[in-house]
Amino acid sequence: MLENIKSTAQYIKSRIGDFEPEVGIILGTGLGGLVKEIEVEKQLMYSNIPDFPISTLEFHSGKLIFGTLGGVKVVAMQGRLHYYEGYNMQQITFPVRVLKYLGIKTLYVSNASGSLNPDIKKGDLMVIADHINLQPQNPLIGRNDNELGPRFPDMSQPYQRTLIDKALTIAKANNITCHKGVYVAVTGPNLETKAEYNYLRIIGGDAVGMSTVPEVIVANHMSLPVFAISVLTDEGFTEVLKPVSLEEIIRVAEEAEPKLTLILKELIAGS
Repeated sequence: MLENIKSTAQYIKSRIGDFEPEVGIILGTGLGGLVKEIEVEKQLMYSNIPDFPISTLEFHSGKLIFGTLGGVKVVAMQGRLHYYEGYNMQQITFPVRVLKYLGIKTLYVSNASGSLNPDIKKGDLMVIADHINLQPQNPLIGRNDNELGPRFPDMSQPYQRTLIDKALTIAKANNITCHKGVYVAVTGPNLETKAEYNYLRIIGGDAVGMSTVPEVIVANHMSLPVFAISVLTDEGFTEVLKPVSLEEIIRVAEEAEPKLTLILKELIAGS
């Protein structure tokens, strides 16, 4: 895997010249609007990058975007990969490892998720302070390469506390409703049953989604600081649970996206 990571990173470097990204960004479902704020210099389709997995979702465009955001050089993944697409965890997290070898110093992750906490409403934002991993595989299973990271990485602080505090300050200054909470990662692609939502709330979850945690595990393995934020697109409150469609999830994410963009742009500019 290490050889593939290095060769893929080298291929990308040959296409972007002397551009050296400082920050990596993973954009979640319905949250591609941040790209409009980037002064784009180069774009590469996943399908043209050796060994790079391709997103199978029609609402994930599947390209790397290189440019400047708030005066900081960034590389954005417009289109992420999910376990439910049939990829294994090593494939899902391969792009994160490549971004680290491109030189990024911090990883910013966004996603769309469902609220488990009645105090967090549809359309709100939530900075992820911790997570619970209920996905059946781990990206670190298998032979460990010490060049990538330690065999048993510590996960006591998977999300950068200073960035969490800064993000909440930015949100408050701009009158944006933004919570801090625990994200639960499940496999999907189906949404949860009433009993499952109840269980996820009981074990300590504030939001539930189908992504993010594998990338965060690998980032921590590689000593890469992480900031993650969710847009709550639906509500898994058992007493008033209603059916929800993908179209509704994307609509809510797109409506909330400007608030998320503002926070990320200011946070990255001040990093």
